[in-house]
Amino acid sequence: MSTTDVIDDTSHIPADLLPVMQALAVVGRDLCRTIRRGPLGGSLGAGVGENLGGDQQKALDVMADDAFAEELKKTAIRYYASEEQDDVVELNPEGTLGLAIDPLDGSSNIDVNVSIGTIFSIFEAKDGDPTGTFLRPADEQLAGGYIIYGPQAYIVVTFGNGVQSYILEPDTEQWVLVETEHKVPAEASEFAINASNYRHWSPAIRAYIDDMLAGETGPHDKNFNMRWVASLVAETHRIMSRGGVFLYPGDERPGYARGRLRMIYECAPIAFLIEQAGGKATDGHDRIMSQQAKELHGRTPFVFGSAEKVSRVAAYQDLPTEEVNALFGNRGLFRV
Repeated sequence: MSTTDVIDDTSHIPADLLPVMQALAVVGRDLCRTIRRGPLGGSLGAGVGENLGGDQQKALDVMADDAFAEELKKTAIRYYASEEQDDVVELNPEGTLGLAIDPLDGSSNIDVNVSIGTIFSIFEAKDGDPTGTFLRPADEQLAGGYIIYGPQAYIVVTFGNGVQSYILEPDTEQWVLVETEHKVPAEASEFAINASNYRHWSPAIRAYIDDMLAGETGPHDKNFNMRWVASLVAETHRIMSRGGVFLYPGDERPGYARGRLRMIYECAPIAFLIEQAGGKATDGHDRIMSQQAKELHGRTPFVFGSAEKVSRVAAYQDLPTEEVNALFGNRGLFRV
């Protein structure tokens, strides 16, 4: 199969971005093959070093990064910013676009057969300014999306006019358009957070989670289920499918004041998708899409999902201290 027919229906993809999307689709397809082979394809989860942010790199992280960079050289991508690279790399000196990427999100799950993925974002390139191409407001993205490698493989992407989903047909290995107006369900009874960090959270985040755990006896008058996969792509895909809210707040631990998720490679493209699907995405209070990273690998707290749930998290941040510290029964503002 050639690069040009790897996606079955390209009618929803802007013409100037089509070669880039085809390149991402080709590498995504090839990574699916590799991931399906598991240990037959080598020690994909073996540690091979650390990236600039101090996260351990797995063999598959590096393999995916190399594969995307090599394929994207053939397109209009001039500047390539990867979570696995310290600095921006120039791929095509004649190119007009910049692409930011987390080549392999959730790599800690490689060896346990849990869904992992790729997150990407496309900008117009700033001539002669590799870093400046990406240090700009998130709402200047031309496209944002992810590829999920799981029981089914999907490309989910927005170009600023709704969200499209493509599934990888396993027999033909072609990405088939299955959804043109993907929406985040407005109502849901799930939340995702790493509860082991409870003691480090701010009082507002603790209060919010306490009230969720209180279920029908608390101010939400509803029982909730907690989910935590430790793979942002998997968390996002669940929320795109079933709704709910995801939280990765900053906390009191050294190095965690701004959370652990990177603005450029993870939060900005996911925020773009979620908003285009009718949800909300914030840093716990303010809209991600109105912000920009101050450095290439800069981090931000991240809360996204069904709009009402995300707004509720922001409202907790504005509670007076005595209300935050009150037992849930006294937080009358939030009883519905």
